[in-house]
Amino acid sequence: MEFRQLASLVTVVESGFNVTEAADRLHLVQSAVSQHLARLEKELGAKLFTRRGKRLVGLTAAGEGILNYARDALAIRENILAIGRDHVEEATGVLRIGTTHTQARYVLPAIIREFRMVFPGVNLQIHQGTPQQLVEMVVADRVDFSICTEELGEHPNLIAVPIYRWNRCLIALQGHPVLLSSPLSLENVCEHPLITYTFGFTGASHLRSTFARAGLKPNIVLSAADTDVIKTYVREGLGIGLVATPAYSAQHDTDLEMRDLSHLLPWETTWVAYHRDKYLRRYQQQFIELLNRMTLDNGMTREDA
Repeated sequence: MEFRQLASLVTVVESGFNVTEAADRLHLVQSAVSQHLARLEKELGAKLFTRRGKRLVGLTAAGEGILNYARDALAIRENILAIGRDHVEEATGVLRIGTTHTQARYVLPAIIREFRMVFPGVNLQIHQGTPQQLVEMVVADRVDFSICTEELGEHPNLIAVPIYRWNRCLIALQGHPVLLSSPLSLENVCEHPLITYTFGFTGASHLRSTFARAGLKPNIVLSAADTDVIKTYVREGLGIGLVATPAYSAQHDTDLEMRDLSHLLPWETTWVAYHRDKYLRRYQQQFIELLNRMTLDNGMTREDA
């Protein structure tokens, strides 16, 4: 049994049982991947895949049982290699970060700029996705760690570290009637068409439950995963927006006015999470430390996180 056979097995599953796509991801020809799978089945003496004609369509019971062990074996191999690289090539390598648009656009740029000054030999990759996808990425070792608000702190296979707490703000075009309300209330917010995050993104589930507990139903006319999309439609006059406060910039959003809503809405925690069996290289650890320090330096809080 060879690691490349296990890698072909895992990659085929992650590619939706598309052998051509798996071969592309492994930088191999399709016939090589097929041979790896055939040899693995022959050595094990069991069929790992269910087939429809020549096409792979799923895993057998044996395949399901072997898949997790194959992932574990590849992860252990990668940990061994990472330890060796740490002692030979301490400041070079690849850092794969999974995150949401809001983190990538508004929180990470300054941190990545600082990191690059210290580790110019590290290649950075940012993989964006939904919170659910970010959990899957880090569990399957497609990223080194993921950063987001929802989901990460709940998975038993992950070590999740609270980084900072944040709340939301209301944004509206200058002169909008909602800005005349002082102090703002949830009832004021519900009087106007609302644009905010898609369910499952950036604390949206907590937001909806807060309105429900107050017996209110906001008029959500548009939802999006992307904060810039929310801002765009606020600028188009479609409604008022609720966004993460770190995503509002007084310097760049000069056509929008902001009102803090932290007295009305629950605080959220952003986490960084990695697989509990993963060996983090020194530069990966230092990125997390930098993320911790710089978010606090920028006025974000870790109180009660």
